[in-house]
Amino acid sequence: MASQIPLKDKQSPIVIVGAGVFGLSSAIHLAKRGFTDITVFDRQPYHETLYDFDKGCDAASADCNKIIRAAYGDEVWYQNLTLKAIEVWESWNRSLAEEAILPPGMTSKGRIYVNCGNYHFGDETNGLNDFEKLSVENITKAGKGHTQYLLYSDPKEVTRARADGFSYAVDPFGLAKDGQHQGYLDMIGGFVYADKACTYALHLAKRLGVKLVLDRQTGSLESFLEDPTGKVVGIKTADGKHHKAAATIVACGGWTPNLIPEIDGLCETTAGSIAMIQIPEGSPLRERFSPDNFPVFQWNTRAGENGNLYGFPLDSRGVMKIGYRGTKYTNPQQVQSGQVRSVPITKWTSPFVTGLPEKSVQVVQGFLDKYLPELKQSGIGISQTRLCWYTDSFDNNWVIDGIPGKEGVIVATGGSGHAFKFLPLLGEFVADKVMGIESDMLHRFQWRKLPSGELPRNQLMKGFNDANALHRVWMVPDNSTLYTSKL
Repeated sequence: MASQIPLKDKQSPIVIVGAGVFGLSSAIHLAKRGFTDITVFDRQPYHETLYDFDKGCDAASADCNKIIRAAYGDEVWYQNLTLKAIEVWESWNRSLAEEAILPPGMTSKGRIYVNCGNYHFGDETNGLNDFEKLSVENITKAGKGHTQYLLYSDPKEVTRARADGFSYAVDPFGLAKDGQHQGYLDMIGGFVYADKACTYALHLAKRLGVKLVLDRQTGSLESFLEDPTGKVVGIKTADGKHHKAAATIVACGGWTPNLIPEIDGLCETTAGSIAMIQIPEGSPLRERFSPDNFPVFQWNTRAGENGNLYGFPLDSRGVMKIGYRGTKYTNPQQVQSGQVRSVPITKWTSPFVTGLPEKSVQVVQGFLDKYLPELKQSGIGISQTRLCWYTDSFDNNWVIDGIPGKEGVIVATGGSGHAFKFLPLLGEFVADKVMGIESDMLHRFQWRKLPSGELPRNQLMKGFNDANALHRVWMVPDNSTLYTSKL
Protein backbone atom coordinates (compact mmCIF):
# COMPACT_ATOMS: atom_id res chain seq x y z
CA MET A 1 0.00 0.00 0.00
CA ALA A 2 1.34 3.44 -0.95
CA SER A 3 2.16 5.91 1.80
CA GLN A 4 -0.48 8.45 2.74
CA ILE A 5 -0.23 12.17 3.45
CA PRO A 6 -3.10 13.17 5.74
CA LEU A 7 -2.73 16.95 5.97
CA LYS A 8 -4.72 18.53 8.78
CA ASP A 9 -3.15 21.99 8.77
CA LYS A 10 -4.75 23.86 5.88
CA GLN A 11 -2.01 26.48 5.97
CA SER A 12 0.51 23.78 4.98
CA PRO A 13 2.23 24.54 1.67
CA ILE A 14 1.18 22.31 -1.23
CA VAL A 15 3.10 22.11 -4.51
CA ILE A 16 1.39 20.86 -7.67
CA VAL A 17 3.62 20.07 -10.65
CA GLY A 18 1.62 20.26 -13.86
CA ALA A 19 -1.14 22.61 -15.02
CA GLY A 20 -3.11 20.13 -17.12
CA VAL A 21 -6.48 18.70 -16.11
CA PHE A 22 -5.25 16.74 -13.11
CA GLY A 23 -3.18 19.61 -11.76
CA LEU A 24 -5.77 22.33 -12.35
CA SER A 25 -8.59 20.30 -10.84
CA SER A 26 -6.45 19.41 -7.83
CA ALA A 27 -5.67 23.07 -7.20
CA ILE A 28 -9.33 24.10 -7.48
CA HIS A 29 -10.64 21.44 -5.11
CA LEU A 30 -7.88 21.87 -2.55
CA ALA A 31 -8.59 25.61 -2.50
CA LYS A 32 -12.30 24.93 -2.11
CA ARG A 33 -11.48 22.66 0.85
CA GLY A 34 -9.82 25.62 2.54
CA PHE A 35 -6.12 25.06 1.81
CA THR A 36 -4.51 28.48 1.54
CA ASP A 37 -0.95 27.89 0.31
CA ILE A 38 -1.18 26.12 -3.04
CA THR A 39 1.29 26.70 -5.88
CA VAL A 40 1.04 25.21 -9.36
CA PHE A 41 4.25 24.90 -11.36
CA ASP A 42 4.47 24.23 -15.08
CA ARG A 43 7.11 24.85 -17.72
CA GLN A 44 4.44 26.08 -20.15
CA PRO A 45 3.35 29.75 -19.96
CA TYR A 46 -0.31 28.77 -20.27
CA HIS A 47 -1.50 32.18 -19.07
CA GLU A 48 -0.04 33.56 -22.31
CA THR A 49 -0.54 30.70 -24.77
CA LEU A 50 -4.03 29.77 -23.48
CA TYR A 51 -3.39 26.06 -24.01
CA ASP A 52 -3.01 26.44 -27.78
CA PHE A 53 -0.95 23.61 -29.32
CA ASP A 54 0.10 25.86 -32.19
CA LYS A 55 1.73 28.17 -29.63
CA GLY A 56 3.97 25.46 -28.23
CA CYS A 57 1.66 23.65 -25.81
CA ASP A 58 2.26 19.95 -26.35
CA ALA A 59 0.43 18.42 -23.38
CA ALA A 60 -2.62 16.21 -23.97
CA SER A 61 -4.72 18.83 -22.16
CA ALA A 62 -3.68 21.46 -24.71
CA ASP A 63 -6.14 20.63 -27.45
CA CYS A 64 -9.03 22.19 -29.34
CA ASN A 65 -11.70 19.76 -28.11
CA LYS A 66 -12.38 16.59 -26.12
CA ILE A 67 -15.34 14.19 -26.11
CA ILE A 68 -17.93 14.23 -23.35
CA ARG A 69 -19.76 10.87 -23.22
CA ALA A 70 -21.43 8.76 -20.59
CA ALA A 71 -21.23 5.57 -22.68
CA TYR A 72 -18.85 3.38 -20.69
CA GLY A 73 -20.07 -0.18 -21.15
CA ASP A 74 -20.07 -1.90 -17.76
CA GLU A 75 -17.84 0.72 -16.11
CA VAL A 76 -20.81 2.39 -14.47
CA TRP A 77 -18.59 4.36 -12.05
CA TYR A 78 -17.27 6.41 -14.99
CA GLN A 79 -20.76 6.69 -16.47
CA ASN A 80 -22.18 8.13 -13.26
CA LEU A 81 -19.16 10.37 -12.77
CA THR A 82 -19.71 11.73 -16.30
CA LEU A 83 -23.30 12.65 -15.45
CA LYS A 84 -22.02 14.52 -12.40
CA ALA A 85 -19.28 16.22 -14.41
CA ILE A 86 -21.78 17.41 -17.03
CA GLU A 87 -23.66 19.29 -14.31
CA VAL A 88 -20.47 21.19 -13.53
CA TRP A 89 -19.68 21.79 -17.21
CA GLU A 90 -23.14 23.32 -17.59
CA SER A 91 -22.56 25.50 -14.53
CA TRP A 92 -19.29 26.71 -16.06
CA ASN A 93 -21.21 27.73 -19.18
CA ARG A 94 -23.64 29.68 -17.00
CA SER A 95 -20.81 31.29 -15.06
CA LEU A 96 -19.12 32.32 -18.28
CA ALA A 97 -22.33 34.06 -19.38
CA GLU A 98 -22.75 35.83 -16.06
CA GLU A 99 -19.24 36.70 -14.88
CA ALA A 100 -18.04 40.27 -15.01
CA ILE A 101 -14.39 39.17 -14.94
CA LEU A 102 -13.73 36.80 -17.82
CA PRO A 103 -10.71 34.63 -18.61
CA PRO A 104 -8.45 35.98 -21.37
CA GLY A 105 -9.60 35.13 -24.87
CA MET A 106 -13.15 34.28 -23.77
CA THR A 107 -16.43 36.16 -24.01
CA SER A 108 -19.74 35.93 -22.18
CA LYS A 109 -21.36 34.66 -25.38
CA GLY A 110 -18.97 31.73 -25.67
CA ARG A 111 -19.41 28.14 -24.56
CA ILE A 112 -17.05 25.70 -22.92
CA TYR A 113 -19.34 22.67 -23.13
CA VAL A 114 -21.51 21.88 -26.17
CA ASN A 115 -24.28 19.29 -25.84
CA CYS A 116 -24.39 18.24 -29.50
CA GLY A 117 -24.61 14.49 -28.77
CA ASN A 118 -22.57 11.45 -29.81
CA TYR A 119 -23.36 9.50 -32.96
CA HIS A 120 -22.01 5.93 -32.83
CA PHE A 121 -21.75 3.86 -35.98
CA GLY A 122 -19.56 1.32 -37.73
CA ASP A 123 -19.02 -0.56 -40.95
CA GLU A 124 -21.42 -3.24 -39.76
CA THR A 125 -25.13 -2.41 -39.90
CA ASN A 126 -26.48 -5.26 -37.78
CA GLY A 127 -26.77 -3.39 -34.50
CA LEU A 128 -24.62 -2.55 -31.53
CA ASN A 129 -21.43 -4.24 -30.43
CA ASP A 130 -21.18 -5.64 -26.90
CA PHE A 131 -19.67 -2.45 -25.46
CA GLU A 132 -22.42 -0.30 -26.96
CA LYS A 133 -25.15 -2.67 -25.78
CA LEU A 134 -23.86 -2.46 -22.21
CA SER A 135 -23.57 1.32 -22.47
CA VAL A 136 -27.19 1.75 -23.56
CA GLU A 137 -28.38 -0.76 -20.96
CA ASN A 138 -26.61 0.95 -18.07
CA ILE A 139 -27.54 4.47 -19.17
CA THR A 140 -31.16 3.28 -19.28
CA LYS A 141 -30.83 1.82 -15.78
CA ALA A 142 -29.63 5.25 -14.64
CA GLY A 143 -32.95 6.72 -15.77
CA LYS A 144 -31.56 8.27 -18.94
CA GLY A 145 -32.99 5.86 -21.49
CA HIS A 146 -34.85 8.69 -23.24
CA THR A 147 -31.48 10.10 -24.35
CA GLN A 148 -30.63 6.97 -26.34
CA TYR A 149 -31.95 6.66 -29.89
CA LEU A 150 -31.41 3.23 -31.47
CA LEU A 151 -31.74 4.54 -34.99
CA TYR A 152 -30.79 1.27 -36.71
CA SER A 153 -33.54 -0.79 -35.06
CA ASP A 154 -36.83 1.04 -35.43
CA PRO A 155 -38.12 3.85 -37.67
CA LYS A 156 -40.01 5.14 -34.62
CA GLU A 157 -36.65 5.90 -33.01
CA VAL A 158 -35.76 8.10 -35.97
CA THR A 159 -39.11 9.86 -35.67
CA ARG A 160 -38.60 10.33 -31.92
CA ALA A 161 -35.14 11.83 -32.41
CA ARG A 162 -36.45 14.25 -35.03
CA ALA A 163 -39.39 15.23 -32.81
CA ASP A 164 -36.98 15.92 -29.96
CA GLY A 165 -35.06 18.38 -32.13
CA PHE A 166 -32.10 16.22 -33.16
CA SER A 167 -32.66 15.87 -36.90
CA TYR A 168 -29.11 17.05 -37.58
CA ALA A 169 -27.71 14.00 -35.74
CA VAL A 170 -30.00 11.30 -37.12
CA ASP A 171 -28.05 10.69 -40.35
CA PRO A 172 -24.99 12.99 -40.27
CA PHE A 173 -23.13 10.97 -42.91
CA GLY A 174 -26.02 10.38 -45.32
CA LEU A 175 -26.05 6.61 -44.81
CA ALA A 176 -29.79 6.00 -44.64
CA LYS A 177 -31.16 3.81 -47.43
CA ASP A 178 -34.79 2.85 -48.04
CA GLY A 179 -35.71 4.19 -44.61
CA GLN A 180 -33.07 2.06 -42.87
CA HIS A 181 -30.72 4.07 -40.65
CA GLN A 182 -27.41 3.13 -39.08
CA GLY A 183 -25.91 3.49 -35.65
CA TYR A 184 -27.33 4.97 -32.52
CA LEU A 185 -27.47 8.47 -31.13
CA ASP A 186 -26.52 9.20 -27.54
CA MET A 187 -27.64 12.73 -26.66
CA ILE A 188 -25.77 12.75 -23.36
CA GLY A 189 -22.70 14.90 -23.86
CA GLY A 190 -20.93 16.13 -26.94
CA PHE A 191 -17.65 17.93 -26.44
CA VAL A 192 -15.81 20.66 -24.58
CA TYR A 193 -13.46 23.21 -26.11
CA ALA A 194 -10.41 21.82 -24.32
CA ASP A 195 -8.22 24.90 -24.50
CA LYS A 196 -11.07 27.09 -23.25
CA ALA A 197 -11.88 24.62 -20.48
CA CYS A 198 -8.30 24.68 -19.21
CA THR A 199 -8.09 28.46 -19.55
CA TYR A 200 -11.28 28.79 -17.52
CA ALA A 201 -10.00 26.34 -14.87
CA LEU A 202 -6.73 28.28 -14.63
CA HIS A 203 -8.75 31.48 -14.20
CA LEU A 204 -10.90 29.84 -11.51
CA ALA A 205 -7.85 28.53 -9.63
CA LYS A 206 -6.28 31.97 -9.63
CA ARG A 207 -9.49 33.56 -8.31
CA LEU A 208 -9.50 30.98 -5.51
CA GLY A 209 -6.08 32.17 -4.41
CA VAL A 210 -3.90 29.52 -6.05
CA LYS A 211 -0.41 30.79 -6.94
CA LEU A 212 0.77 30.05 -10.47
CA VAL A 213 4.37 29.72 -11.66
CA LEU A 214 4.15 29.12 -15.41
CA ASP A 215 7.57 29.57 -16.96
CA ARG A 216 10.24 27.57 -18.81
CA GLN A 217 12.71 28.04 -15.96
CA THR A 218 10.93 29.03 -12.77
CA GLY A 219 8.06 26.62 -13.39
CA SER A 220 10.08 23.60 -14.56
CA LEU A 221 10.72 20.75 -12.11
CA GLU A 222 14.39 19.79 -11.88
CA SER A 223 14.35 17.46 -8.88
CA PHE A 224 12.57 16.61 -5.64
CA LEU A 225 13.80 17.88 -2.30
CA GLU A 226 14.25 15.15 0.31
CA ASP A 227 14.91 15.21 4.03
CA PRO A 228 17.45 12.81 5.67
CA THR A 229 14.80 10.06 5.85
CA GLY A 230 14.13 10.24 2.11
CA LYS A 231 10.76 11.93 2.51
CA VAL A 232 9.98 14.41 -0.28
CA VAL A 233 9.62 17.88 1.21
CA GLY A 234 9.26 19.96 -1.95
CA ILE A 235 10.85 20.57 -5.33
CA LYS A 236 13.79 22.30 -6.94
CA THR A 237 13.00 24.20 -10.13
CA ALA A 238 15.25 24.78 -13.13
CA ASP A 239 16.24 28.23 -11.86
CA GLY A 240 17.83 26.58 -8.83
CA LYS A 241 15.22 27.68 -6.29
CA HIS A 242 13.85 25.40 -3.58
CA HIS A 243 10.12 25.27 -2.87
CA LYS A 244 9.16 23.53 0.37
CA ALA A 245 5.92 21.55 0.56
CA ALA A 246 4.07 19.39 3.04
CA ALA A 247 2.60 17.58 0.04
CA THR A 248 3.91 17.46 -3.53
CA ILE A 249 1.45 16.43 -6.24
CA VAL A 250 2.87 15.28 -9.59
CA ALA A 251 0.38 15.67 -12.45
CA CYS A 252 2.51 15.90 -15.56
CA GLY A 253 0.59 13.75 -18.05
CA GLY A 254 2.85 11.97 -20.52
CA TRP A 255 5.94 13.26 -18.77
CA THR A 256 4.99 11.68 -15.43
CA PRO A 257 6.72 8.27 -15.92
CA ASN A 258 10.06 9.99 -16.51
CA LEU A 259 9.65 11.95 -13.26
CA ILE A 260 8.26 8.98 -11.31
CA PRO A 261 10.11 5.90 -12.63
CA GLU A 262 8.47 3.77 -9.94
CA ILE A 263 5.31 3.87 -12.09
CA ASP A 264 6.85 1.66 -14.80
CA GLY A 265 4.55 -1.29 -15.40
CA LEU A 266 1.54 0.57 -14.02
CA CYS A 267 1.53 3.43 -16.54
CA GLU A 268 3.23 4.17 -19.83
CA THR A 269 3.18 7.11 -22.21
CA THR A 270 1.52 6.34 -25.55
CA ALA A 271 0.50 8.45 -28.52
CA GLY A 272 -2.79 8.77 -30.34
CA SER A 273 -3.00 10.23 -33.84
CA ILE A 274 -4.77 13.48 -34.66
CA ALA A 275 -5.61 14.97 -38.05
CA MET A 276 -6.99 18.48 -38.50
CA ILE A 277 -9.07 19.60 -41.48
CA GLN A 278 -9.35 23.33 -42.08
CA ILE A 279 -12.62 24.26 -43.77
CA PRO A 280 -12.11 27.53 -45.71
CA GLU A 281 -14.16 30.60 -44.86
CA GLY A 282 -17.14 30.93 -47.18
CA SER A 283 -17.43 27.20 -47.76
CA PRO A 284 -20.97 25.81 -47.23
CA LEU A 285 -19.28 23.02 -45.27
CA ARG A 286 -18.73 25.51 -42.44
CA GLU A 287 -22.45 25.47 -41.80
CA ARG A 288 -22.78 21.74 -42.49
CA PHE A 289 -20.19 20.80 -39.84
CA SER A 290 -20.93 23.50 -37.27
CA PRO A 291 -21.63 22.36 -33.66
CA ASP A 292 -25.29 23.31 -34.14
CA ASN A 293 -25.63 21.03 -37.16
CA PHE A 294 -23.25 18.13 -36.57
CA PRO A 295 -22.61 15.76 -33.63
CA VAL A 296 -19.47 14.26 -32.21
CA PHE A 297 -19.04 10.87 -33.88
CA GLN A 298 -17.42 7.60 -32.88
CA TRP A 299 -16.75 4.95 -35.49
CA ASN A 300 -16.00 1.25 -35.05
CA THR A 301 -15.66 1.59 -31.28
CA ARG A 302 -13.60 -1.20 -29.66
CA ALA A 303 -12.77 -2.62 -33.10
CA GLY A 304 -8.99 -2.75 -32.79
CA GLU A 305 -6.52 -1.23 -35.21
CA ASN A 306 -9.14 -0.72 -37.94
CA GLY A 307 -11.46 1.28 -35.74
CA ASN A 308 -11.55 3.43 -32.63
CA LEU A 309 -11.78 6.60 -34.69
CA TYR A 310 -13.65 9.68 -33.50
CA GLY A 311 -14.31 13.21 -34.66
CA PHE A 312 -15.87 16.56 -33.87
CA PRO A 313 -17.85 19.41 -35.36
CA LEU A 314 -15.83 22.46 -36.35
CA ASP A 315 -14.10 24.54 -33.71
CA SER A 316 -14.18 28.33 -33.65
CA ARG A 317 -11.46 28.46 -36.31
CA GLY A 318 -13.36 26.23 -38.73
CA VAL A 319 -11.21 23.17 -38.01
CA MET A 320 -12.55 19.61 -37.85
CA LYS A 321 -10.50 17.30 -35.68
CA ILE A 322 -10.30 13.54 -36.31
CA GLY A 323 -8.67 11.29 -33.71
CA TYR A 324 -7.50 7.69 -34.00
CA ARG A 325 -6.61 5.44 -31.05
CA GLY A 326 -6.97 2.04 -32.73
CA THR A 327 -3.19 1.82 -32.63
CA LYS A 328 -1.23 3.35 -29.77
CA TYR A 329 2.36 4.30 -30.43
CA THR A 330 5.36 4.53 -28.13
CA ASN A 331 8.70 6.32 -28.27
CA PRO A 332 11.05 4.04 -26.31
CA GLN A 333 14.26 5.69 -25.17
CA GLN A 334 17.06 4.54 -22.92
CA VAL A 335 17.09 7.00 -20.03
CA GLN A 336 19.93 7.88 -17.68
CA SER A 337 19.16 5.04 -15.29
CA GLY A 338 19.59 2.57 -18.15
CA GLN A 339 15.88 1.76 -18.22
CA VAL A 340 13.89 1.89 -21.46
CA ARG A 341 10.86 4.11 -21.21
CA SER A 342 8.44 5.71 -23.71
CA VAL A 343 8.98 9.46 -23.79
CA PRO A 344 6.74 12.06 -25.48
CA ILE A 345 8.09 13.56 -28.67
CA THR A 346 6.38 16.36 -30.60
CA LYS A 347 7.33 18.99 -33.12
CA TRP A 348 8.04 21.24 -30.15
CA THR A 349 10.63 18.85 -28.71
CA SER A 350 12.15 17.53 -31.94
CA PRO A 351 12.42 19.06 -35.43
CA PHE A 352 12.24 15.55 -36.91
CA VAL A 353 8.69 14.83 -35.81
CA THR A 354 6.35 15.28 -38.74
CA GLY A 355 3.26 13.52 -39.99
CA LEU A 356 1.60 10.37 -38.69
CA PRO A 357 2.36 6.64 -38.77
CA GLU A 358 1.25 4.97 -42.00
CA LYS A 359 -1.45 2.89 -40.31
CA SER A 360 -3.03 6.02 -38.82
CA VAL A 361 -3.06 7.73 -42.20
CA GLN A 362 -4.67 4.69 -43.85
CA VAL A 363 -7.47 4.51 -41.29
CA VAL A 364 -8.15 8.26 -41.12
CA GLN A 365 -7.96 8.89 -44.86
CA GLY A 366 -9.96 5.75 -45.60
CA PHE A 367 -12.70 6.97 -43.26
CA LEU A 368 -12.77 10.43 -44.86
CA ASP A 369 -12.91 9.02 -48.39
CA LYS A 370 -15.78 6.68 -47.52
CA TYR A 371 -17.90 8.73 -45.13
CA LEU A 372 -17.10 12.38 -45.90
CA PRO A 373 -16.52 12.42 -49.68
CA GLU A 374 -17.70 16.03 -49.89
CA LEU A 375 -14.32 17.08 -48.48
CA LYS A 376 -12.45 15.54 -51.39
CA GLN A 377 -15.03 16.87 -53.83
CA SER A 378 -14.42 20.36 -52.45
CA GLY A 379 -10.65 19.98 -52.70
CA ILE A 380 -10.27 20.00 -48.92
CA GLY A 381 -7.69 17.71 -47.33
CA ILE A 382 -5.96 17.23 -44.02
CA SER A 383 -4.24 20.47 -43.09
CA GLN A 384 -2.25 19.44 -40.03
CA THR A 385 -1.36 16.29 -38.10
CA ARG A 386 0.20 15.55 -34.74
CA LEU A 387 0.71 12.89 -32.12
CA CYS A 388 -1.08 13.41 -28.80
CA TRP A 389 0.71 11.81 -25.84
CA TYR A 390 -1.39 10.24 -23.11
CA THR A 391 -0.47 8.20 -20.05
CA ASP A 392 -2.12 4.78 -20.19
CA SER A 393 -2.51 2.54 -17.15
CA PHE A 394 -2.68 -1.19 -17.74
CA ASP A 395 -6.39 -1.22 -16.85
CA ASN A 396 -7.43 2.23 -18.16
CA ASN A 397 -8.18 3.43 -14.61
CA TRP A 398 -6.46 6.52 -13.28
CA VAL A 399 -3.74 6.53 -10.64
CA ILE A 400 -4.29 8.91 -7.71
CA ASP A 401 -2.17 7.76 -4.81
CA GLY A 402 1.07 8.03 -2.92
CA ILE A 403 4.17 6.26 -4.21
CA PRO A 404 5.40 3.19 -2.34
CA GLY A 405 8.61 4.07 -0.52
CA LYS A 406 8.41 7.75 -1.47
CA GLU A 407 6.62 9.57 1.32
CA GLY A 408 5.45 13.12 0.70
CA VAL A 409 4.42 12.68 -2.95
CA ILE A 410 1.05 12.01 -4.56
CA VAL A 411 0.85 11.15 -8.24
CA ALA A 412 -2.25 11.99 -10.30
CA THR A 413 -2.00 10.46 -13.75
CA GLY A 414 -3.05 7.52 -15.93
CA GLY A 415 -5.75 9.46 -17.76
CA SER A 416 -5.69 6.72 -20.43
CA GLY A 417 -7.21 9.00 -23.05
CA HIS A 418 -10.49 9.62 -21.21
CA ALA A 419 -9.78 11.77 -18.14
CA PHE A 420 -10.37 15.21 -19.66
CA LYS A 421 -14.15 15.00 -19.46
CA PHE A 422 -13.76 14.82 -15.67
CA LEU A 423 -11.71 18.02 -15.33
CA PRO A 424 -14.29 19.56 -12.95
CA LEU A 425 -14.14 16.51 -10.62
CA LEU A 426 -10.65 14.94 -10.73
CA GLY A 427 -9.40 17.15 -7.92
CA GLU A 428 -12.01 15.78 -5.52
CA PHE A 429 -10.10 12.50 -5.38
CA VAL A 430 -6.72 14.20 -5.09
CA ALA A 431 -8.02 16.40 -2.25
CA ASP A 432 -9.39 13.31 -0.51
CA LYS A 433 -5.97 11.68 -0.80
CA VAL A 434 -4.22 14.74 0.60
CA MET A 435 -6.61 14.80 3.55
CA GLY A 436 -6.51 11.05 4.16
CA ILE A 437 -10.17 10.49 3.27
CA GLU A 438 -10.82 7.02 1.89
CA SER A 439 -13.56 6.13 -0.60
CA ASP A 440 -14.52 3.32 -2.95
CA MET A 441 -13.59 5.44 -5.96
CA LEU A 442 -10.20 6.39 -4.52
CA HIS A 443 -9.58 2.72 -3.80
CA ARG A 444 -10.08 2.06 -7.51
CA PHE A 445 -7.32 4.56 -8.32
CA GLN A 446 -4.77 3.27 -5.81
CA TRP A 447 -1.24 2.14 -6.66
CA ARG A 448 -1.56 -1.41 -7.97
CA LYS A 449 -0.07 -4.33 -9.85
CA LEU A 450 -1.71 -6.49 -12.49
CA PRO A 451 -3.22 -9.51 -10.73
CA SER A 452 -1.49 -12.78 -11.57
CA GLY A 453 -3.05 -14.49 -14.58
CA GLU A 454 -5.11 -11.47 -15.59
CA LEU A 455 -4.68 -9.92 -19.03
CA PRO A 456 -4.17 -6.15 -19.11
CA ARG A 457 -6.44 -3.79 -21.05
CA ASN A 458 -3.26 -2.11 -22.29
CA GLN A 459 -0.02 -4.06 -22.73
CA LEU A 460 2.76 -1.83 -21.46
CA MET A 461 6.55 -1.64 -21.42
CA LYS A 462 7.35 -3.52 -24.63
CA GLY A 463 10.37 -1.28 -25.10
CA PHE A 464 12.29 -1.36 -28.35
CA ASN A 465 10.49 -4.56 -29.37
CA ASP A 466 7.11 -2.84 -29.54
CA ALA A 467 5.79 -3.24 -33.09
CA ASN A 468 4.18 0.19 -32.72
CA ALA A 469 7.29 1.97 -31.48
CA LEU A 470 7.88 5.02 -33.65
CA HIS A 471 11.32 3.81 -34.76
CA ARG A 472 9.64 0.70 -36.21
CA VAL A 473 6.81 2.35 -38.17
CA TRP A 474 6.79 4.37 -41.37
CA MET A 475 5.94 8.02 -40.73
CA VAL A 476 3.95 9.67 -43.51
CA PRO A 477 4.92 13.35 -43.82
CA ASP A 478 2.18 15.95 -43.99
CA ASN A 479 2.85 16.68 -47.67
CA SER A 480 2.49 13.05 -48.79
CA THR A 481 0.24 12.12 -51.71
CA LEU A 482 -1.25 9.41 -49.46
CA TYR A 483 -3.53 12.17 -48.22
CA THR A 484 -6.49 13.11 -50.42
CA SER A 485 -5.10 16.59 -51.00
CA LYS A 486 -1.60 17.89 -50.58
CA LEU A 487 -1.32 20.06 -47.52
